[in-house]
Formats: sequence, C-alpha cells, structure tokens
Amino acid sequence: MASKAPKKANLLDHHSIKHILDESVSEVVTSRGYVEDVRLSNVRLFIGAIIIVIALFAQFYKKKFPENRDFLIACIALYVIVNGLLQLIIYTKEKNAILFTYPPVGSFTSTGLVVSSKLPRFSDMYTLTIASADPKSISANEPVHLTKSVTQWFTKDGILVEGLFWKDVEALIVQYTREPKKSK
Repeated sequence: MASKAPKKANLLDHHSIKHILDESVSEVVTSRGYVEDVRLSNVRLFIGAIIIVIALFAQFYKKKFPENRDFLIACIALYVIVNGLLQLIIYTKEKNAILFTYPPVGSFTSTGLVVSSKLPRFSDMYTLTIASADPKSISANEPVHLTKSVTQWFTKDGILVEGLFWKDVEALIVQYTREPKKSK
C-alpha cells in the first residue's frame, strides 16, 4: 500500500496555505462521520448556470445589434439581478464557510455543522470555527474557535504536519460536541 503524498504549500502565498488547511479540515470532519451537505453548492451552481444561459442568449440572439436593443437591455438587467441574487446568497449564507454537514448518523442532534476559517492577509494566525448549521435549534451548541499560528503545522519547506493539525481539529470537534447547551 502506497503512502499518501505529503501536502505542500507555498509559504509565501497565504491562499495556498489556507487552501491546504481548509482541505485538511474537510477531511478530518468527514472522517468523524459527518456527511457533507452540498445543497447550497448545488443552488449556487444552478444560479450560475442560469446566468450563463442569460449571457448566451444575449450573445447569440438571431437579430443584430440595432434591432435587438430591447432584448439586450432585458438580458443585461436580468444578468445583473440574478448575479446580485447569487452574491446575496454567498454573502448571507456562506460567509467564510468551507464545509456544511448533515448531523452524524445515529446522533441525537438535529443540526449539522458549519465549519468556517479565516487567514487574514499578512497574518500567520489561522482561525477555525465550528458552529451549528441551525443556530436557532434547541440542539445547537455554542460555536467553538481555534486560533493558532500556521507555523505550528508547517515545516520550513511548506509541508503540512498532518498529525498535529488533525489532532487540533479533532480536539475542536470534541470541544464542540461537549459544549453545554446554551440557556434560553
């Protein structure tokens, strides 16, 4: 059995670092029995496909410019409106989320998780947050956070020390599941 190739990031590119860490977080959470909820991603893809169809209609309409002016104006307006809707969904629902999950099978909780992360530009502090997918639910726990320097998880060559990182993420998941329920 071949061993898995180590994950390597460009240490000068914070997007590369965040991508490697976010990918690993998803692996850890799904390995703990949480199944990814892709409904929001599917909605975004569907709206994106509608935007593309609108653009294609505007581009390949059978009449040429002076004759199709009203049609083009309608397509442009529709394109802006639907694209605005897509941006609104991303801004209000997705925020910094990297993973939405269903509750684990056999669990008593009725909500999944929302896992989000932040790695500000020019900073080495990575913040990972685990919260309930439905914070208003009676079975929702308080969100938990982990903020740590990425230098704790990467070698000087940019290779992720997965064992250390997985241990920190698993500890955060355990902390979330043990967190006492919020008082109403």
